Amino acid sequence: MAFDQLSDRLQMAMRRMTGKARLTEKDIEEMMREVRLSLLEADVNFKVVKSFTKSVKEKALNEKIFKGLNPSQQVVKVVHEELKELLGGDTSEFALKTSGKTTVMLTGLQGSGKTTTAGKLASYMRKKHAKKPLLVALDVYRPAAVEQLVTLGKQLNIEVFERGTNEKPEKIAQDALLYANDKDIDFIIFDTAGRLHIDTTMMDEIVKIKSAINPDEILLVLDAMTGQDAVSVAEHFHTALGVSGSIITKLDGDTRGGAALSLRQVTQVPIKFMGLGEKLDDFDVFHPERMASRILGMGDVLTLIDKVTENVDESDMMNMMEKMMSGKYNYNDFLKQMKMIRRMGSLGGLMKMIPGMSKLTKNANVDDKQLVYLEALIQSMTEKERRNPDLLKRSSSRRRRVAQGSGRRVSDVNKLIDNLDQQVQMFKRMSKMDPNQIDPSNPMKSMQQAPRKQKKGKGKNRGGFRF
Repeated sequence: MAFDQLSDRLQMAMRRMTGKARLTEKDIEEMMREVRLSLLEADVNFKVVKSFTKSVKEKALNEKIFKGLNPSQQVVKVVHEELKELLGGDTSEFALKTSGKTTVMLTGLQGSGKTTTAGKLASYMRKKHAKKPLLVALDVYRPAAVEQLVTLGKQLNIEVFERGTNEKPEKIAQDALLYANDKDIDFIIFDTAGRLHIDTTMMDEIVKIKSAINPDEILLVLDAMTGQDAVSVAEHFHTALGVSGSIITKLDGDTRGGAALSLRQVTQVPIKFMGLGEKLDDFDVFHPERMASRILGMGDVLTLIDKVTENVDESDMMNMMEKMMSGKYNYNDFLKQMKMIRRMGSLGGLMKMIPGMSKLTKNANVDDKQLVYLEALIQSMTEKERRNPDLLKRSSSRRRRVAQGSGRRVSDVNKLIDNLDQQVQMFKRMSKMDPNQIDPSNPMKSMQQAPRKQKKGKGKNRGGFRF
C-alpha cells in the first residue's frame, strides 16, 4: 500500500518509546526527529510536517491528557489523533440525495484514472445505495476515452450516454440530464476530459459544464503517485470550480502517499473516496481515523467487518463456525472459506486490517497465488477425501495422487493437511477461552497462549502454530 514505508518508519519511532517509565522532552524531541524525517520522505508538504510535529510535541508533553496510560501508549494516542486530523478528521459526507437525481462531475488530469474511477463510483453507488447510475462521456477530444467508458459500462451492465466527439461537452451534458429524466435514473456521473497539464482552455470548458449541469458534487480524481504535484493540481481546480472533494487513486501501489497526507491541510479539499486496486470493486469511502490506525499498525477492524458483511453470508459463516468448533470441518468447508476470502480482496490487505497481524506478516510472503494452489490441491481430491480429511492423513499413496493431479509437491499436500488441523485446533481453543483474556491489540497472540489439553505421558506442549 502507498503508506507502507511511512508506516514502517512511524512504527519504529513509536517502539523506541516502549519500556520507558516516563517521557522527557528529550525523548519526545528524538521521536519527533524520526517522525519528521518519515513524513518528509513520504513527500508530505514541509509546512504540514512542521505543523504536525509541533502539535504532537506539545500534546505529548501535556501529561493531563494521558492520565492512566504508559509513555508508549501516550505517544501512540497523540500521534494517532493528530494523524487522523491531518487526513481530514471525520469522514466527509457525500451529497447523496434520498429522492431525485444526484449529479457528480469528475475532473482531473489525463492519466489519473478518472474514467475507471467513474465506473467504480457508479458500481459502488448501485451496490451500496441501490442507485440506478448513468455514465456520461464528455471527453470529446479522445475517442478512446469514450470507447473506454462504453466498455466499462458493458462490463458493469451500467448504461453509458455518449454523443461521440462532434458535439460540445456542455450540450452533451444537458442532453444527458433530459435523457435521465425519461429513464428514471437517479445517479449521474459526468466524466469530463483530462489534460496532460492545467491550461486556460481546459478550465474554461469545465466551468461551462459546471454551469450547464449545476452538479451536487465536483470530485477531483488524483493519482497517489503524483506526489506533491497533486496538491498543486488540487489548488488550481479548487480555485476555478470550488471542488467539493477528491478521490485518491492507486493507493495500493508502492508510492509514498504524501499527497494524501498534505491534501486536506494545504487545500482544505476533503478526500471522500479511494481507489485500492485495478478491480472495479476495489473502491471505498475514505475514513481518516481508519487510515490513521492502519498507518500506525493498529489494524482496521471496522473496514474488515464491512468487507465480511458485504461478501459473506451470515448463515454460511455460522454453519462453518459450528463445524470448526465441533471438529467436523473438512476440505469442502476449507475451499468455501478460501472463496469467501478471495471475494473480500487481497490476502495481504486483509491481514493488515487485523490488529497485531501487520508485524507477524511483515517478512512473510503473503501471496494470493497460494490460495489458487490450495484450491487446485483440494479440487484434485475425491469427494470422499474432501469430506473425510483422515483419509489423506493415513495414506501416502493418496497424497501422491493429489500432488500429481494438482501439479504440486507432496510436501504441499502435507502443509495443507497441517493447515486444516491448525485451523480446527485454533477455533477449539477459542471456544474455551474467556473473552476477557483476549487482547484486542493482538488476538493472534492471545490464541497462541490459550491453554491446551495435555496428552497423557507427554511433556509440555510447546504450542504455537504456523501461518
